[in-house]
Amino acid sequence: MKFITYIVVTIAIVWFSSCQAQDKKEENNNQYEIQKSEAQWKKELTQEEYHVLREKGTERAFTGKFNDFKKDGVFTCAACGNELFSSETKYNSGSGWPSFYQPVGKKAIDEKEDRSLGMVRTEVLCAKCGGHLGHVFEDGPQPTGLRYCINSVAMDFKEE
Repeated sequence: MKFITYIVVTIAIVWFSSCQAQDKKEENNNQYEIQKSEAQWKKELTQEEYHVLREKGTERAFTGKFNDFKKDGVFTCAACGNELFSSETKYNSGSGWPSFYQPVGKKAIDEKEDRSLGMVRTEVLCAKCGGHLGHVFEDGPQPTGLRYCINSVAMDFKEE
């Protein structure tokens, strides 16, 4: 009996996960200026970039190239080059991911409700290609009170 319960639970988890993955892919391809097939994204991005930007993954805390980064310039989307955040708004939140208190402009990012992992959060996406960047929380510094917690692998950097 325990074995049958295990099998049923395993099948349910696999089915639910595949439904979520399909929903996430459909979400990303509906309203953005840059439209590419998943095959094109896989060809253009590294495996880690694809996992984060297209499959809404997360890099491990304190491992990203921009976590302790201190140069002056602009952080851009690793998938399309869209300007996202200025180094002037970057700060050390202690979270293990690069944190910013505001994007470069209102049209730089898109925000969507994220109910994955049993939580309600606000997902941050690139407004140009729909790539998943990270999440925004309301525990940041002034003047905005926001903490944009962004995956390093989702960004590139243009030095000033």
